[in-house]
Amino acid sequence: MKKPSRQIRDEIARLQDQLKQAETREAERIGRIALRAGMGEIEIDEGALLSAFEEIAGRFRKGGSPTAKAAAAVASGASSGVAEQG
Repeated sequence: MKKPSRQIRDEIARLQDQLKQAETREAERIGRIALRAGMGEIEIDEGALLSAFEEIAGRFRKGGSPTAKAAAAVASGASSGVAEQG
């Protein structure tokens, strides 16, 4: 059964709203993490920052690099309140 075009437009509008809300949540989460890491205090060109984030995203997407696994372990320990003792 075919949907009427109005129903499809309504569904698209609803999905666009859901996408916008999801992107806002993700941006706020990443922003909070970046601020905790001290990124708010660094003066850096937006293009250079974008490149750095793309590099980080690539490392975690591959998931197999030891650096990504170590960073994930450190991040999970930091977020759980576990302090490294030495």
